[in-house]
Amino acid sequence: MDIEVKNLRFGYGKEDILHDLNCRFDNGEFCAVIGPNGSGKSTFIRLLARLLTPKEGTILLDGKNLENYHRRFLARHIGYVPQSGGNSPMATVYDTVMLGRKPHIHWFPGKEDVRKTEAIMHDLSLSNFAHRLTSELSGGELQRVQIARALVQEPDVLILDEPTSSLDLKHQIEVMNILKGISRKNITVIVAIHDLNLAMRYAERFVLLKYGRIISMGDHSIISEKNIKKLYDVNIQRVEAEGGSYLLPEY
Repeated sequence: MDIEVKNLRFGYGKEDILHDLNCRFDNGEFCAVIGPNGSGKSTFIRLLARLLTPKEGTILLDGKNLENYHRRFLARHIGYVPQSGGNSPMATVYDTVMLGRKPHIHWFPGKEDVRKTEAIMHDLSLSNFAHRLTSELSGGELQRVQIARALVQEPDVLILDEPTSSLDLKHQIEVMNILKGISRKNITVIVAIHDLNLAMRYAERFVLLKYGRIISMGDHSIISEKNIKKLYDVNIQRVEAEGGSYLLPEY
């Protein structure tokens, strides 16, 4: 599914957080939303997931205003993974992932719901944890559970808010590899992320956000010394190496 944002404005009370945003996310692409703390990334992500309602402007899903879709339809087609939370500490991994099937279940989970839950857990290497409580998991394991719960919805769009923020390097790479594999299945993946090198390694397109405004958007070419200086007020060097580009800050 394609998402198009037109003249989007949002704020709490009289204070605006996002100002006149215009951008597009094409079907099956992996897009990173980048910006400093307080730039409005999480608010933007929550608007795309229809957890918040714009003050002005529209968000179009395949050409139709997001506000005109039924909640159940959106729950089936848009998966959302928050920064943290959303899991009951006394729920098992299996039950937590199965909750993602809720938009498809009429009364009780059926054989197809069980099959798809078990398949997603297998794909994300969670089968061995099925009967463990989510409170007993490591950060990387818990992040995989949250992604699995979103994927079992069978979404066309997966939206994630800082999915690697509390993970060590190994688990950051693990989660980003999972997300890259998901995008290759023609699922649109939109990630708010702080780590520029992870974003460069995995994403195809970028939205650069500062003070609630988009300062640039496009492919890897926009991740330039000039734009990073404008975004973070930090000088960097972009180094080309085998396998991709990397950003080195100048201390």
